Amino acid sequence: MGKKLVMAQKRGETRALCLGVAMVVCAAITYYVLGTTVLPLYQKSVWTQESICHLIETNIKDQEELEGKKVPQYPCLWVNVSAVGRWAMLYHTEDTRDQNQQCSYIPRNLDNYQTALADVKKVRANFYKHHEFYCLSAPQVNETSVVYQRLYGPQVLLFSFFWPTFLLTGGLILIAMVKLNRSLSILAAQK
Repeated sequence: MGKKLVMAQKRGETRALCLGVAMVVCAAITYYVLGTTVLPLYQKSVWTQESICHLIETNIKDQEELEGKKVPQYPCLWVNVSAVGRWAMLYHTEDTRDQNQQCSYIPRNLDNYQTALADVKKVRANFYKHHEFYCLSAPQVNETSVVYQRLYGPQVLLFSFFWPTFLLTGGLILIAMVKLNRSLSILAAQK
């Protein structure tokens, strides 16, 4: 009976040890992936200076109003603000500026024009409700644009690294518990 118990205990310890090692390896792989994808995007972002923006004006532009440039057919919200002592064009995120420099906000659903227009009107109404809001600007003096929110801000970075840290901690605790159990059982067998 004692030998079967020791063998079952060894198998359980081995399985728990393998699970702990697998958790640590998965956490290391996840850290590597996040470190090569999300972290550089966070570090490259120039939108670091937080300031208060004051709404000056908003306008919803259609395709024919966009200075003759060919753009996708969707309503475009244009927002002009005063930030850091100068006039600036507000963009929803960094990607919004890259997609279309004439639009402050690009609606999510571009398939249906009426749904996109309703979305743009809702965002415009929110700007009129809150004339002052926080925005992010680049520290360059000649920058004439600001961003409402960063795609890869500190919150996204913290949330991205939370689960791998949790996995790593759990794996290390599991390995430590198995090692502690083995050393305690050896001490108990010697007495």
